[in-house]
Amino acid sequence: MPLDYDKLTLEALREAFAKDGYIAGENILVPVYLALQLGKPLLIEGEPGVGKTEIAKVLARVFSAELIRLQCYEGLDENRALYEWNYQRQLLKIQITKDRLDPEEVEQDLFSEEYLLTRPLLKALLAEKRPVLLIDEVDKTDAEFEAFLFEVLSDFQVSIPELGTVTARQIPIVVLTSNRSRELSDGLKRRCIYLYIDFPSVEREVEIIRAKVPEVGEVLRRQLARAIHHVRELPDMRKKPSIAETLDWARALVAMDVERLEPKVIEDTINLFLKNKDDIEAFFKEIGAENLARLATAEG
Repeated sequence: MPLDYDKLTLEALREAFAKDGYIAGENILVPVYLALQLGKPLLIEGEPGVGKTEIAKVLARVFSAELIRLQCYEGLDENRALYEWNYQRQLLKIQITKDRLDPEEVEQDLFSEEYLLTRPLLKALLAEKRPVLLIDEVDKTDAEFEAFLFEVLSDFQVSIPELGTVTARQIPIVVLTSNRSRELSDGLKRRCIYLYIDFPSVEREVEIIRAKVPEVGEVLRRQLARAIHHVRELPDMRKKPSIAETLDWARALVAMDVERLEPKVIEDTINLFLKNKDDIEAFFKEIGAENLARLATAEG
């Protein structure tokens, strides 16, 4: 049974997240719950790979809602995020009716919803059932685009010159993520509930591996979590291993019938959790497979 948005409790949200396999403490669950209760966007910041985007996906699943994703990038503008006119259909309409209809009548018809190409923001506002709107990596856009978002995030409406103001049929569940590549504006932050997610502790990552890759044995599970924790602490890592990469490594070791971390295993599978040449070189220079195996197995 999906969660009932109007009768939501913190305990019900906690159980739904756990059932879906997202292992989260109160530091995550409470801000998510408050954003839902207050009807405000949730702004999640943190390093790449800590599970920011996954929260939006979990919310879509537990509420049985459509996930509408706006992937941000440098140069993203209002047209690509909100709407565009279907110029080909408009031109075709003009050709067909140019000798039969009054020009003013044609113009009115051309700028109607029939000729509107909805992009993620407008699609979320027009949805009949409450969707989850994910605005992913908003820090990649510029200040001008942030300012454009203010109207959407404050009043859940947008202004289309040819049509007027379009107000949300259902207030969407909005999740924004940021990798902190730049500082977001105070105006954007004021409109949101803020959540910062750090990489999980060793014990939390053990729980995540247990939930997502249950076939991993208890000994190897703890060794994996400790090993990843030590790799993330290396000072010269360009990209710290994500939780998803921890899980990929765990699945790979299961496929190889590995029961304990050993130096040779780490060397053979290092490409599962380090994804560029500089980080691999830094790893062997600063710690090496033998030391990592020793640290990972020291407590068990």
